[in-house]
Amino acid sequence: MTETFEGRRVLLVSTNYAPEHAGIAPYSTLTAEHLAARGADVDVLAGMPHYPGWRVHGDYRGRWRMVENRGGVRVHRRRGFVPARQTALLRAAYEATFLAHGSIRPPAARPDLVLSQIPTLAGGVLGGRIARRHRVPHVVVVQDLMGAAAAQSGIRGGGHVASLVAGAESRILRTAALIGVVHESFVDRVTAMGVPKPRVRVVPNWTHVTPPSGDRQAVRAQLGWKDEEFVLLHSGNMGLKQGLEVLVETARLAARATPRLRILLMGDGSCRSHLERLAAGLPNLGFLPPASDADFPDVLAAADVLAVTQRASVLDMSLPSKLTSYFASGRPVVASVAPQGGTAQEVRRSGAGVVVRAEDADALHGAVSELMRDRERSAELGAHGPAYVRERLSPEAGLGRITAMLSEALAR
Repeated sequence: MTETFEGRRVLLVSTNYAPEHAGIAPYSTLTAEHLAARGADVDVLAGMPHYPGWRVHGDYRGRWRMVENRGGVRVHRRRGFVPARQTALLRAAYEATFLAHGSIRPPAARPDLVLSQIPTLAGGVLGGRIARRHRVPHVVVVQDLMGAAAAQSGIRGGGHVASLVAGAESRILRTAALIGVVHESFVDRVTAMGVPKPRVRVVPNWTHVTPPSGDRQAVRAQLGWKDEEFVLLHSGNMGLKQGLEVLVETARLAARATPRLRILLMGDGSCRSHLERLAAGLPNLGFLPPASDADFPDVLAAADVLAVTQRASVLDMSLPSKLTSYFASGRPVVASVAPQGGTAQEVRRSGAGVVVRAEDADALHGAVSELMRDRERSAELGAHGPAYVRERLSPEAGLGRITAMLSEALAR
């Protein structure tokens, strides 16, 4: 594989990139740095860091464009409009400004291959334009399906624009040399857009965090968690598609029925203020800032159960990137998601958790209560996660799938 990328120039287009440490940014970053380590000359066209808080990070405010070197990669930053809340109109402005600014003076050197990351349509459009201009392969990795997201995520006005978004998305994918999807549940929807199935590859995300290494009881003590408390932790983006209101309702049930259950939401996002207002007065529900990269694995492992939630309408448009970190932590997962969706499939396949109906606080509370009572089953579920990571979600396996797809595109 080293010979394949030695002397090759690769352009990666991804709105999200390090120092963002949630969502797709770690995958974009690790892919670019891996290619550079394999001998490629790598440029990245990215936005200013803003996720998951939807606020431009302090060190980058007031900057319109810049170039920085990170991990052997040249990162070309372009400023765009970053909305504090999510509606279809504001999302359109977010996409349009990155597209417009990214089109002005893109990285000048001719690439041998362009790799775009979706969930931003603008990134896919920019990548396709640059690839066509230089007559080189365009490879797209689909982390989220944007047309389905507009219809399923609950974003205000999304239903009205879903067909327009899906049309733009299908044009991007139909003209790409190869398309990688992060879960097999995406394949049918992608091929329904007119993409020949032989051009689709399943390239699951991998675990990008190290295994927990701290003393669990000491970490709990540092976080202020009492020994008798049973902690249900949600980590990651607090957005619309997560449907985190179900955790607020679960806390209301637990306040009466299981008072030693404590629910914590760690992270940031466009819905955090809304959730804080809903949770006002609940003594058993709290909010934590995002953990540092160094502390993150130990904080996950310090919890008793990890929660992943999605709106009932979310079926085949997204697979939460947090799952790979959850599995690596060795803690059981409770998934409040649509039973037929990709997230439910992944949790069942891992053997590391249980699935309950989406947006059903009674079902979620019941599942967590059962794990509180049955510590043996809880430990058994948790132990399956690291084993699943070793078998399927190692960085070597994940990056190997990506580089194999890029090598195939270059060989064509």
